[in-house]
Amino acid sequence: GIATVEKLDPAVIEEASLPDPLRDAVSYAVLGGGKRIRPRVLLAACTAVGGRHDAALPPAAAMELVHCFSLVHDDLPALDDDRIRRGRPSLHVHAGEAMAILAGDVMLSLAFQQLTTLPAEPGSRLGRALSTATTAMVVGQVHDTLGTGSDERDDATRLQLIHESKTGALFRAACRMGGICGHADGPAMDALDACGRSLGLMYQVVDDLLDATASPQQVGKQTGKDAAAGKLTYPGVHGITGSRRIVESLRHDAHEALSTLDERARPLLDLCDELSNRAR
Repeated sequence: GIATVEKLDPAVIEEASLPDPLRDAVSYAVLGGGKRIRPRVLLAACTAVGGRHDAALPPAAAMELVHCFSLVHDDLPALDDDRIRRGRPSLHVHAGEAMAILAGDVMLSLAFQQLTTLPAEPGSRLGRALSTATTAMVVGQVHDTLGTGSDERDDATRLQLIHESKTGALFRAACRMGGICGHADGPAMDALDACGRSLGLMYQVVDDLLDATASPQQVGKQTGKDAAAGKLTYPGVHGITGSRRIVESLRHDAHEALSTLDERARPLLDLCDELSNRAR
């Protein structure tokens, strides 16, 4: 599981039967920094419905492994071709392209291996939530990177659809999985789901704003690449000021979604506020 919210337990990797070069590559990608936002959301969602953190630690580890897998593969030359990640060389630069592909593959299998440590219930529900979100994330990346041929929808609509999948799906799953771990009832799960949808989209709008306004040193990766590559971005479609208004609207929507929960939702509300103002 995860020893703390911010730090993934190295045992998740060390106890897997991996040859040393593969273990080193996975450790480099997973343990070398990162904000651990998605696990933090999952744990805060569990808390929001009265659940205990220890029940949510394996799913939180699984969530972070899926996220790290996606970063390693997104950085590859065939996709986003990013040479810097978290302020240091991307995994394919550090360990070679073949090892980066294989390390990403095994991170994905290790993620679902984490969920097999749980009882069948809630393990099956958690597995369904994470696998569905992972599929949606990959679909969003296809739309964003390769396109899907003719699409008569306007840019704003297409942009939202891309990022509700590419970025938003894992945030929504993090909220739902936290709810599952905390045994949320139907109304509470609906509240978490609505919060996750707003939070995930908000995170992407802030990411686009940072890409347009921050330095590579500030965010730990290359900036300005999406716009230069002709990809749809929130500042490109809505402008800087308009994008900031969208962030505030989505932050408000996330708060509104959680208004039916009690004071235990405060850590999740605070996290929403933190993510709306993040600088990296």
